[in-house]
Amino acid sequence: MKKLSSLLLPIMIAGVIGLVSGIIISRHQSQTPLLNQFINQEKKHENQYLAFLHEVRDTITKNYWSNITEHQLVNLHLLAIEKLIAQPLGATIQTYEALDNKILELLNEYPDDEVRHEFTIQLADLVLANLEPFGRSRLYSQQLEQELIEKVSNIDPEADHYKALELDPDASPEKITQAYEEQKQKLVNDDSPEAQEKLAQIETAHHTLADEATRSRYDEAGVNPTMEWRLLNNQVFYLKIKQFSPSTVQELAEVSERVDDQGPELDTLILDLRGNIGGAVDGLPYFLGPFIGNNQYAYQLIQQDKVTDFKTRTGWLPSLVRYKKVIVLIDDQVQSTGEVMASVLKKYNVGVLVGTPTQGWGTIEKVFPLKNQLTDQEQYSVFLVHHLTLREDGLPIEGNGVEPMVNVQDANWQDQLKKYFNDAELVSVVAQQFTIKQ
Repeated sequence: MKKLSSLLLPIMIAGVIGLVSGIIISRHQSQTPLLNQFINQEKKHENQYLAFLHEVRDTITKNYWSNITEHQLVNLHLLAIEKLIAQPLGATIQTYEALDNKILELLNEYPDDEVRHEFTIQLADLVLANLEPFGRSRLYSQQLEQELIEKVSNIDPEADHYKALELDPDASPEKITQAYEEQKQKLVNDDSPEAQEKLAQIETAHHTLADEATRSRYDEAGVNPTMEWRLLNNQVFYLKIKQFSPSTVQELAEVSERVDDQGPELDTLILDLRGNIGGAVDGLPYFLGPFIGNNQYAYQLIQQDKVTDFKTRTGWLPSLVRYKKVIVLIDDQVQSTGEVMASVLKKYNVGVLVGTPTQGWGTIEKVFPLKNQLTDQEQYSVFLVHHLTLREDGLPIEGNGVEPMVNVQDANWQDQLKKYFNDAELVSVVAQQFTIKQ
């Protein structure tokens, strides 16, 4: 009996959740003696394993971002099988029918259900992982899907902000600030990794609990804030967006209103997207409206040669209208939805993009549930790249990124920025942001 060459591969986490499903049953099920023999012996097993793989295949064909041919998908299966059994298969298998026959032949050599199950799961995952861009599409278990939901919602189930500050959940705002300041004083001069980790924990805890709105969201659903903000001086409002989650649109309205009572000299916004990991793209039509207006063509997605336009669904936010000067900070860690936002702001000349080119991770992923499962005790789904995002010039963000208007790697970048605003003090404030540790 052949042995599988590896244990189950770890499945990576990324992106955005959707709910679409598809299924197909091969028309070749009664056309080969081998298949008839296998069905007679193990009909239940054939229904479990082959139907599962067929649905994964059909989900890819219908929903993958690029058109994929039978020949290409067969080759991906063959490469995965060769890796699993550590043997070459040759070039004789070129159709789905021949592929199905080979899979059934291999399954028939594994009489143990556990090995058949492992083979099927690994095969599906390897095929998905080898779709371009490599490693973005995977087979997801229920646990990994739940972790993805938490990541997109900015929920950290391991974090306990009250415990980090050594407080009870009913602690007053004054107690929260006091506990934070006391612990910070003990840790701020300690360079040990343990102390720095603890300092980061209490910083996050204080940032979440010190504000009434973010504390309420955390208490109700464990959701952490996606934004940080501060007044750099009486002219400049600094706003950092770490990722996009379902709460980000509401946070924008809350945060911008907190400084709306400042004097008319507050007219500059530094929007910091550096390190933004992306997240929920669904909210962008609502999030971009306050910056570019309602019913504006914001961004485009492409799937299988079809380009889809997305318009904004909200209008100007009164608390943002005051900012006549906008500077958007980007770097090579900005990805996904963060790159889309940077591209849209550049397209509409909302602000001057300053920094370095973004990462070039321009994919939109979704989770597609599977109807056919291997057992009643588990539920697998397909996490699939189903769209690419396009930047302001129509090129895919994937592999290209978004270019800054002022690249801080240029020796004279500050002079370039000054040409946009003719404000030496503002240029100095922006330069300081690139000396602060992120």
